[in-house]
Amino acid sequence: MKRVTRHVGTLLLLLSLILIASSIAFAQIGPDIPREETLIVDILSGRIPNPKRFNAWAPGTNNDAGIQQCMLDPLWCVEYAQGEILNVLAKSPPIYNEDHTQMKVELREGIYWSDGVQFTADDVVFTVEKLKVNPGMNYSAEFDLGVEKVYKTDDYTVVFELKNPNTRFHTYFLDRWGCCRIMAKHVWEDVEDPMTFDAYPPVSIGQYVLKEVDPGGYWFLWERREDWERTAVGQMYGKSRPKYVLFHYYGPPEKKVMAQARHELDMCDLTMETLQASLDRPDFRTYRRDYPWIVNIDPCITGITLNTAREPFDNRDVRWALVLCMDIVDVMAMAFDGAGAMGALHVPPTPVYLDWYYTPMEGWLHEFALDIEIDGKPFKPYDPGASQRLADYAKGRGYAVPDDPAQVREIFGYGWWKYAPEVAGKLLERNGYTKDKSGKWLMPDGKPWKITLTSNANPSHPGYKNVFAVAQQWRRFGIEIEVATSEQAGTLSTYGQVEASNNWPAYEPWGGHPDLHRTLRMWHSKYVKPIGEVAVGHHSRWSHPELDAIIDEMEKIGFDDPKLMELGMEGLKVAAREMPSIPTFSYPGVVGWDETYWTNYPGAENPYQQPYQHWPNFKFMLPFLEPTGKK
Repeated sequence: MKRVTRHVGTLLLLLSLILIASSIAFAQIGPDIPREETLIVDILSGRIPNPKRFNAWAPGTNNDAGIQQCMLDPLWCVEYAQGEILNVLAKSPPIYNEDHTQMKVELREGIYWSDGVQFTADDVVFTVEKLKVNPGMNYSAEFDLGVEKVYKTDDYTVVFELKNPNTRFHTYFLDRWGCCRIMAKHVWEDVEDPMTFDAYPPVSIGQYVLKEVDPGGYWFLWERREDWERTAVGQMYGKSRPKYVLFHYYGPPEKKVMAQARHELDMCDLTMETLQASLDRPDFRTYRRDYPWIVNIDPCITGITLNTAREPFDNRDVRWALVLCMDIVDVMAMAFDGAGAMGALHVPPTPVYLDWYYTPMEGWLHEFALDIEIDGKPFKPYDPGASQRLADYAKGRGYAVPDDPAQVREIFGYGWWKYAPEVAGKLLERNGYTKDKSGKWLMPDGKPWKITLTSNANPSHPGYKNVFAVAQQWRRFGIEIEVATSEQAGTLSTYGQVEASNNWPAYEPWGGHPDLHRTLRMWHSKYVKPIGEVAVGHHSRWSHPELDAIIDEMEKIGFDDPKLMELGMEGLKVAAREMPSIPTFSYPGVVGWDETYWTNYPGAENPYQQPYQHWPNFKFMLPFLEPTGKK
């Protein structure tokens, strides 16, 4: 196989020189901490500026250095690898009354905080009441607006009386990279100012307690509780295998590579380039052991968001022209060397969403036509052969790609929109666009068509790579493109001060549940704000009456009502037809795992859990890791 790693030896030598001055050796943590009992993982958000702040209920606290993975548990948690909702501190799903004005929660029994105090309904009631009366705290506004009263009927049953019907009130407690987690009443009840309280040293309800923290915020060492069986994870899956979990920030990806080469880092996020630089190491593996290596279950779709509050992006023909002048294979080749799963719909083509939406909607995708005729027939833009073209590209690069069409579809997606620049041109021409002598597009007023694509400034981010790949496509079509990278890209987009950006083309769905209300509601007209005001809905600032009606209907029925999938499909059809933003491919998670001390990571061959160390679900992976026995 052709390798993109021919210069791995030189690269690793250079990286080792870079790392020597800044590496914090594992031995510095303490000689009493055996390496073979310690799992060392990366901190996605980087160095923690206030390392002794464990107040997860105040804005600005970094949660991914162990707070959400080791210290706190939610009532429920999304598990997107298998497509399910886990009952964590709650022992069962939420129980609503008929009109969804009351929700009852049944709690697990036998759960204890790390200081020996039993977890009960008192903690849940206290949490909601404490947040409700402290404006500025996380979920304070939601509970103040939505909760009439909350009370317990016994030590393990909580009842919420809601001010208005709410079929999804429980999702405030449903962890998907964040939710309202539960406070320890006995710790917080005498706190006068909960916004400034650091909650240090922290009391845990998870299987681990904080043992030591670096004053500089580079590492956090957590130790498994002796009473691990008195935790939700213990009841659900048993004993976590690592005695210690060390969250350690080594710096940029090249430093992570070298830390892994020295076996001082077990799990981390990488870039495609640094991943490829590690492939020749026998003790290194990725989510997929072979190309395309990447995680294909991340519940997020990447792409381009168009600001429909600005001309000409308020014109559907223009939006579709920008789609049809893109060759998705070229886009993915440039952005990630073809490693990814293309998605034509505004939901990620993960295995569960392929089952829930892509497969049932294939017939509609094949028959969907734009309101333009080509050769006397309505033009059908869907290209089911795009994934095979991407597979052919990968083969041409020398990568091993399966011949089985079903495997190709699972790896690379079901298809995308046709590369049809001639149709794109006709859509523009019927709206008054013309070309000059050099082949550049002119707007209806005769001025050159220029688009500024705004991106974050992180070169390793999928959105950054996407922007430059799409810019190349649009330039080839004859549009003058400027890519503006800025650390303020998010703020600019929030206020509508962009034309087009690399913001996700749709709000992320739950990932482990088919309800698409979380995604579609962000396009409701009630959330659309004019340019200059903060976007409270999707940054495309688009809405449609048909979609409003679908969202309104979704809000009337329960979270698990079978009709939700039907409504979700109808909503996706409206979004695809109108194309307010352009989905491209699922988030290509790039992870690196060292198998020197630990194995049985949740790779593609056995995705028993989500694969990231920064997600709260990481806690559910720990009971299944296997020590290698190496000392």
